[in-house]
Amino acid sequence: MIVIPGSRSNDLCDPRLRWTRRDLLRIGGSGLLGLTLGSIFRLQARAAEEGKGGGPGFGKAKSVILCYLQGGPSHLDLWDPKDNVPENVRSAFSAISTRLPGVKFTENLPRLAQINDKITLIRSMSYTPNGLFNHTAAIYQMMTGYTTDKVSPSGQLEPPDPKDFPNFGSQIIRLKPPSVPMLPFVMLPRPLQESNVVGKGGTAGFLGKAYDPYTLYPEGDDMDMNKMDRIRVDDLKLRPEVFATRLERRARLRDVINAGMPEIEKAVAEYDLDTYYDRALSLVLSGRAREAFDLERESPATRNMYGRNTFGQSCLLARRLVEAGTRVVEVIWPKVANSDQHSWDHHVGLTDRMKNKSAPMLDAGLSALITDLDQRGLLDETLVVAVGEFGRSPQRGVSTSGNSNSADGRDHWPYCYTAVIAGGGIRRGYVHGESDKTGSSPRKDPVHPGELLATIYHAVGIDPHTIVMNHLNQPRELVQADPVLKLFA
Repeated sequence: MIVIPGSRSNDLCDPRLRWTRRDLLRIGGSGLLGLTLGSIFRLQARAAEEGKGGGPGFGKAKSVILCYLQGGPSHLDLWDPKDNVPENVRSAFSAISTRLPGVKFTENLPRLAQINDKITLIRSMSYTPNGLFNHTAAIYQMMTGYTTDKVSPSGQLEPPDPKDFPNFGSQIIRLKPPSVPMLPFVMLPRPLQESNVVGKGGTAGFLGKAYDPYTLYPEGDDMDMNKMDRIRVDDLKLRPEVFATRLERRARLRDVINAGMPEIEKAVAEYDLDTYYDRALSLVLSGRAREAFDLERESPATRNMYGRNTFGQSCLLARRLVEAGTRVVEVIWPKVANSDQHSWDHHVGLTDRMKNKSAPMLDAGLSALITDLDQRGLLDETLVVAVGEFGRSPQRGVSTSGNSNSADGRDHWPYCYTAVIAGGGIRRGYVHGESDKTGSSPRKDPVHPGELLATIYHAVGIDPHTIVMNHLNQPRELVQADPVLKLFA
């Protein structure tokens, strides 16, 4: 791929990223490399053509919903129970049949067991830790496809930095912006977090703040199950003293001023240099986003189906957002990674916390999301992914990450865990890969988190090897991995 660097952090072979006025003046004044402006645009188009991907499922998904189970859920106690194993490995929960012959879940997921003919299970997620045994470092890898050397002995990283690799959602909306006036990327109902490290892996990083997600973090403690009823989107509303007609007059005035600019300004008008202004104005005037955030428009029956809790209502809101045109929604599990209660970080009290707190919310919310999307005809064009940063140790009561664990607790385990993926061209009723007898490692077809990200990029029609420029104008691939094409129908 040919890359002609322009302003910092811009890959100008991306046809969606336009030239700045400074770039155009520089080209016009110096004749960069002896090329005319027309020649440069032809090279840009040719490079973009060469960067197109293909193959099964390429471009089938218009939107992505990631249900991020931050904290690391136990695959052995949810999707991948094992029989005939030692007592300290076997789940305390009974295995139940599902819609797929021979595929068992635990009793914690009765609703998902009845719709798993609509999904694909990846039972062979796996990576070698290399300093990624704890939450924040593993979250960063899952969200960006890259690792960092700035990992403390506890696994925590420094806070988010403008030099970070971008969250995959930021990459997607940069390369595939929405076609309607709608928020392109929304993250809710809380940030990614381990202890006091908040938001690492959840920003646009070196792409710049223009590609950061719109964050919807309602007021209230993580254990407040009604916090989604207090959603506030004041920044998407017109102030009382500013009428829509007044804003439109301002926009027309801007157009008149632009029309009087020097000749070169008019010459590049077709390249949408004011796209961001127009998008922001359209978003506020249309009211599309405000309507999407209004959960009261849903029937009580639908809201009950998703579960009257933070996770369930977040899943319902994710469906409403993609229906309105949002490209990427990331539903972050509504509890900080290394915490108690309905966190997935089950070092102690796994049996009670899994059965009565975390699993029921997951079962209701995720099953309702997949069923609802399918019934509305949206699942085929919406990619749904549910995954954590790792799984839990096959043996209860042992330490694998330096944490203490009770006899009824499992520690971190990146060597083998399960992800769920559905819609967007993904096969239905398929189990990819297989864990060994104790769920300790993949028996076949291991899938690295980077490969899962590459699969997401592929599904939305982006070659995962597309080059972006970092903060130092150095070329970087979106992710250094290939999509798992077996996952697609």
